[in-house]
Amino acid sequence: MAFVAADSPLEQLRNVLGGTARALSGEGEAELSFTSEAPRQDGRSIKVPMPARSLPAEQVAEARGFADGFALRMRHHDAALHLKGAPKEAVARAVFDAIETARVEALGSRGYAGIADNLEHALGVRLRSDPIARARNRDEVPLSTALGLMVRERLTGREAPASAAMGMALVRDWIEERAAGDLDALALTIDDQQAFAGLATKLLHDLELVEGEMIPDEADDGGGEDEGTDEQDEPGDEEGDSEAQQGEGEVEARGEQRESDDAEQGEDRDAEAMDDGDGEPGDDGEDGMMPVRPNRPWSDLPPQFEYRPYTTQFDEVIAATELCDTEELDRLRAYLDQQLVHLQGAVTKLANRLQRRLMAQQNRSWDFDQEEGILDAARLARIVVNPMLSLSYKVERDTEFKDTVVTLLIDNSGSMRGRPISIAAISADILARTLERVGVKTEILGFTTRAWKGGQAREKWLAEGRPAQPGRLNDIRHIVYKQADEPWRRAKRSLGLMMREGLLKENIDGEALLWAHSRLIARPEDRRILMVISDGAPVDDSTLSVNSGSYLERHLRQVIGWIEARSPVELVAIGIGHDVTRYYSRAVTIMDAEQLAGTMVEQLAALFDSE
Repeated sequence: MAFVAADSPLEQLRNVLGGTARALSGEGEAELSFTSEAPRQDGRSIKVPMPARSLPAEQVAEARGFADGFALRMRHHDAALHLKGAPKEAVARAVFDAIETARVEALGSRGYAGIADNLEHALGVRLRSDPIARARNRDEVPLSTALGLMVRERLTGREAPASAAMGMALVRDWIEERAAGDLDALALTIDDQQAFAGLATKLLHDLELVEGEMIPDEADDGGGEDEGTDEQDEPGDEEGDSEAQQGEGEVEARGEQRESDDAEQGEDRDAEAMDDGDGEPGDDGEDGMMPVRPNRPWSDLPPQFEYRPYTTQFDEVIAATELCDTEELDRLRAYLDQQLVHLQGAVTKLANRLQRRLMAQQNRSWDFDQEEGILDAARLARIVVNPMLSLSYKVERDTEFKDTVVTLLIDNSGSMRGRPISIAAISADILARTLERVGVKTEILGFTTRAWKGGQAREKWLAEGRPAQPGRLNDIRHIVYKQADEPWRRAKRSLGLMMREGLLKENIDGEALLWAHSRLIARPEDRRILMVISDGAPVDDSTLSVNSGSYLERHLRQVIGWIEARSPVELVAIGIGHDVTRYYSRAVTIMDAEQLAGTMVEQLAALFDSE
């Protein structure tokens, strides 16, 4: 949570937004806070983007929009009912979630012009990073976004923001032709989530996004079809029945069970370390305020291994700027630059080489001597001499360069102290700047622990009588140095934090990998690359002293295996003085930290070339 001084304008704004959220949601216990990360709702906790201290009107409106959207969701959205009717297919699920979001926001803003304006402003912010704003053909338009906007038009009468107009035009006729009646009918059931979900499922069938799934009984007036479920639809048993019917490893059953468990006792599992949600998949962007993506099952299904933390009560995910003040960050950054002046030139040359290779892949190219297409100006003389001459046209090739995001996950353990962490910091800095120039977003993350040899988690374990097989016994610290959407110039000094004395402690790689992976999965880009930089196996003395000696290493292997086998994220690792090829299938080991920058560039270049 971002810190703001008491009685400051920011604190006053937070109090106003919090009071409004409690009034809108009907939840007297709802809490609102600011965050420098993605806005989200976790149960009764709402986190919205923090405006600058001068409270620019644009940023205040953005915070209001997200706050209103989350509050309306708390009031008008039944998560268990939503999970019960949600389809299994990823794209269909994303559309289903987006349509429900449109219903909640339309329902909550009826008669409230101010709320409607706030929501529209937040929508505009979300669409800036949505692929619909960059789509050039129908295949590039995310159906979840397009259908969510079309349903919003039907329910509120408000047109989609201008940034999405071109993308909407590419698919509007196709959708209207197949589902215009369904879209019109949705407006008649806006007050009934059950009936609305039934019509939404019918819309998915008409668009051929689902196959062989029964339209929920609610849409058929309890019609009792036998198409794969034996639902009884007893109000008191909705959640239990859903789990019993779909308890065959499907997304809905897992999500609902997690939601139930978390509601009862704040479950301490890998899923909690990986995802900030409270067990309800929609809370963190699926049908909440962040862009809906058709890859939701990956973030809904974190791997459940035998590994577990004893408690996550003392863990933290924190921005680098919150760990020390601005003056110290400036001093640490200056020290970093001073240490690596001679290295910066060499790394910059390598980075420029990567930039040229990436720009070459993105440049438009043409096929010449075609029978039809655009008239080739180089052939004008030939055409003047003989107007009937064929092969005088050119056709532009479709670029194969996918919209890409790269996450650099840097080991912040004590063994990286000195030269390795300095070079890792400056290499990440220059690489982020390079990739930004060619439109590839970069996120820089770090992982360590809050204490040596166990922190408050170990103290809690001791106070509770040292129960056997406690699992992870330290407080993890995951650091966000640069967010993917944050410009390099704003994040530059944050990387100096790696030079801070006392920051680097122990490393628990498996959970860090899950955390970085979950952030990548939530991104809108078509291609996601996760590069891990580490100098050894996971080590935490307090955990290994009461568990098996391979406890952390075994979990790391399981996480890596799961990501490499099942996730769309491309995983690559660089080991400094330590052989990481025994963990990662795509990895390289360097013996000298001076080689890190060149190796990072080479590995990324190889990934882009292999595309």
